[in-house]
Amino acid sequence: MKIGNIEFGERPLFLAPMEDVTDIGFRMLCKRFGASMVYTEFVSAEALVRDIKSTVRKLTISDEERPVGIQIYGRDVDAMVEAAKIVEQAGPDVIDLNFGCPVKKVAGKGAGAGMLQNIPKLLEITEKVVKAVKLPVTVKTRLGWNHEQLIITTLAEQLQDCGIQALTIHGRTRSQMYTGDADWTLIGEVKKNPRIHIPIIGNGDIKSLDDADRAFYQYGVDAVMIGRATFGQPWIFSHQELTLDEKIDILEEQLRINIERCDTEEMRSKGKSADLCGILHTRRHLAASPVFKGIPNFRETRIKMLRAEKADELIQILEDCRQILR
Repeated sequence: MKIGNIEFGERPLFLAPMEDVTDIGFRMLCKRFGASMVYTEFVSAEALVRDIKSTVRKLTISDEERPVGIQIYGRDVDAMVEAAKIVEQAGPDVIDLNFGCPVKKVAGKGAGAGMLQNIPKLLEITEKVVKAVKLPVTVKTRLGWNHEQLIITTLAEQLQDCGIQALTIHGRTRSQMYTGDADWTLIGEVKKNPRIHIPIIGNGDIKSLDDADRAFYQYGVDAVMIGRATFGQPWIFSHQELTLDEKIDILEEQLRINIERCDTEEMRSKGKSADLCGILHTRRHLAASPVFKGIPNFRETRIKMLRAEKADELIQILEDCRQILR
């Protein structure tokens, strides 16, 4: 499978772009354990054009995580084109357009999956971004706005005609949000369409390598993207069997990586704690990690994880969990 000149080999697994999840520390761990492609947190085109510093920081990538994509979202044609040009200067391998985010603050304002209610503008944005940059442009979207508007089979051809070089399809409608089961049937139909020649990447309810294998076998997709199932387990991409101790060591390493990356001159000048910053980047993963499912009354431990503000405090909680689970 290829996107542009990037060769991925057979049956590659991609890490989905997720807000407050796919920061650089987590991406590098997923890459280590076998993710063929990783993506930054998605980036607001409007905020990028206005040079909002917290948004610009999301463009930071490392050569160690390549190939890496940066995903942008927005509803304004000019802003999306300008944002794509800014992203290109950051040097990713791929620019991805988000037409799939279902959350109200995005889709409710006409961006993300909200673009599925304005297909002419969605296609205009896509075509103009493709023409404005030299990097491969890809798209991530859903089956449609709701079950009365399952438009993906037609939309896939229209997007291909705009010049995109790969399409990721999440097997839900916007109205489903993240509820119910992902429907891969239409993803398979898009892939089987003889007029489609770009790679089709399937996404939705992939919780294990076995799930990914079934998706490849049953629906013939070129790649599988894994999202929420990666929370707290960057090793999900690996066939390697890890021990409990190894998994907790990796989670502690993730915390240390995030603290180190937060310990900058800018943070110190603002009087902000690198410990707290690193914890904020990590604790969602810790609280969601399946590693701790065997702990009795884990809710209490989870609350402690979410309230910890010092690294040594959080490490001690993890060490206590290690002892309980042994």
